[in-house]
Amino acid sequence: MTTTDEASEHRRYRRAEPAFARAVGRALGDARSVLQVATDARTPRYAPDDRAVTTIGSPDAPLPFTDDAFDAAVSAFSLPDRDDLESGITELRRVTRGPVVLLVSDPERLAHSWLAEYAPEVVAAEARRHPPLDRVVAALEGASVACTPVPIPFTCVDGFSEAYYARPERLLDAGARRADPAWGLVDELTARRSVAALRTAIESGDWDRRHGALRVRPSHEGSVVLVVAEPTA
Repeated sequence: MTTTDEASEHRRYRRAEPAFARAVGRALGDARSVLQVATDARTPRYAPDDRAVTTIGSPDAPLPFTDDAFDAAVSAFSLPDRDDLESGITELRRVTRGPVVLLVSDPERLAHSWLAEYAPEVVAAEARRHPPLDRVVAALEGASVACTPVPIPFTCVDGFSEAYYARPERLLDAGARRADPAWGLVDELTARRSVAALRTAIESGDWDRRHGALRVRPSHEGSVVLVVAEPTA
């Protein structure tokens, strides 16, 4: 169970990123009733506040809604468990008459993150959490699907590891790491070794020699992808 103090600390590091929220809002169009998937209570939610939003956990079981009950559905980094991906997406589509909007992390793109140089086990564990993008698209078969990379802004406030693409020092903060589930997927020794490697690279100037150009880049195309599935006639 998450305590009040833990929840408060988490919100310091993980808040809905406005740039992502705008992308989701545009994809939802004029939908008024929105079904939102939120499998983790700590993950920021991206359904717009000005819609009638119904929030559920993982849709891996039959949902208690009639067919076409909602104008749209949205899931932000909260796709069903890998084993239940297809059935979960099928349920989302069944109860949605309009677009299904998925903000996802593409595991193939994660491998290209600079963090993989210093914390390869962390990045690999994080990649295993997310289904491959082609599998997500295949599960949406029968819909018109568009996949669009969403740039991560320099000031990103949704503190997953790539949010700090230009601010590597933030990952030396234990609170920032606790807020990112990826760091909890490896043992303590591995996490400590990874942090030490990153700290050494920053203090020696090696990080800046290799990746310093990122510090002045206003946005970065990382693993975040917006998948929009529109029903076909």
